[in-house]
Parts: sequence; C-alpha cells; structure tokens
Amino acid sequence: MKLKCLIVDDEVLAQDVIEKYISTIPTLNLVGKCDNAIETISFLHNNPVDLLFLDLNMPELSGLDMLKTLTKRPKVLLTTAYSEYALESYEYGVVDYLLKPIKLERFIKAVNKVVEQYSKITITEDIPKEQNAQTIFIKDDQVTYQVNLNDILFIEAYGNYLKIHTKERVYVTRDTLHEMEEKLSNELFLRVHKSFIISLSKIGSISGNRIFINQLEIPVGEMYKLALKKKISKSEN
Repeated sequence: MKLKCLIVDDEVLAQDVIEKYISTIPTLNLVGKCDNAIETISFLHNNPVDLLFLDLNMPELSGLDMLKTLTKRPKVLLTTAYSEYALESYEYGVVDYLLKPIKLERFIKAVNKVVEQYSKITITEDIPKEQNAQTIFIKDDQVTYQVNLNDILFIEAYGNYLKIHTKERVYVTRDTLHEMEEKLSNELFLRVHKSFIISLSKIGSISGNRIFINQLEIPVGEMYKLALKKKISKSEN
C-alpha cells in the first residue's frame, strides 16, 4: 500500500527537506506540493490524498484554519517551527506534530503512526491480514528499511542501539526498547526482559526462565514473568 502524500509549505527549503525524506520511504508516494492553503484546497478537491504534510504558518490562511474548512480530511502530519497550536490541532485529526528543523528519525516515527492507522482501517474492512501485513521503518547505517512485523523474531538492546533479529538478517538501529514498544502491537510482541522484546508467535519453547526462538536462548526477567504467563494462558484458552 502506497500512501499518496501532499506537501503544503510556503518555504521551498522546507518542501525540499520533506520531499527528500519521503523519497527514502517506499510506502510514500509524493503527488504534489503546494505553497499556500488556497492552492491546497483546490488540489484536494481534484486529487485523492492519503497524507498531508502541513505547515501551520502560511500567508492569508493558516494550515489550522484550512483544516477547519475541509469536510473530508486526509491524515495530517503538521510541520512547523512553533508548538503553541499543538493541542488545538489534534481536534482536527492530526496524527502527529513535527517541529522544524525535522530530523529523519522523528519523521519516520510519525509516518509509522500513519501507516499503522491505515493498516488498522484496512483490517477492519475484512481484508485478509496476510494481504495487509503491518510494517515498521528501521534506519540501519543511513538506509531506511521497511520491515514486515511478521518477519521479526525478537529485539535486543545493544548499548544505545537495538538489534532487530528477523528471519533474513539482523538490523542495528539507534532506538530504545521503550520507544520500540510504543511502535509494536501488544498482541504480537511482549517485553520479557529489560533487554529483550519477543514476537509471541515465534516462541519455539519455554524452559524455566528461558525462551527459545530459532534455537536462540532469551532470558525472562523476574518482573516480566507474570505478563508472559498471562499471555501464554490466554493463548491456551
């Protein structure tokens, strides 16, 4: 699924940065760029758009005022140098708020939220999950990869980085387990140790305080035992 994106910003340099970031993510397809709100309203009237990268501070009509005029809104990621309108903006279906200058890591995290929302919508429309496998974006050595959640075996803390073990390879990315937990589904993944998150469907066996996935041994921390026991009991019922 490719999301059709529109950039709305009156600054050319800001447009260029977002366009560059969009080009690194395979599921995003840039369909246009607009310099002001009036032009944007006209574009949206004639072109389907899934995701709007919207600057708040523009001449004549602000981004927030423009959102108020739309009866049918695409998903919106706000891009601005000011944060005072953040709370009000969430009343209009804004998914996330990106403060300029925007870092690629923060951009990817925001896009992940949009992709997750569209994935949930698709699944509720009774389309088989196999055809709409959820994904996350992972930056490894300056390259951004789209990784299928079904391919992840487990995730391991590695200093200031994470090792994401998949069926095919291990990705190393700068992130924390806490931040990764927020990106992952609680139904599919579970933290079992201060240094490990596992894919529940990939568990081969459990022996005492050890979980085995593809013959790899993962420890279970004392404070995580109860949560694991509840997950196992729930799946057995």
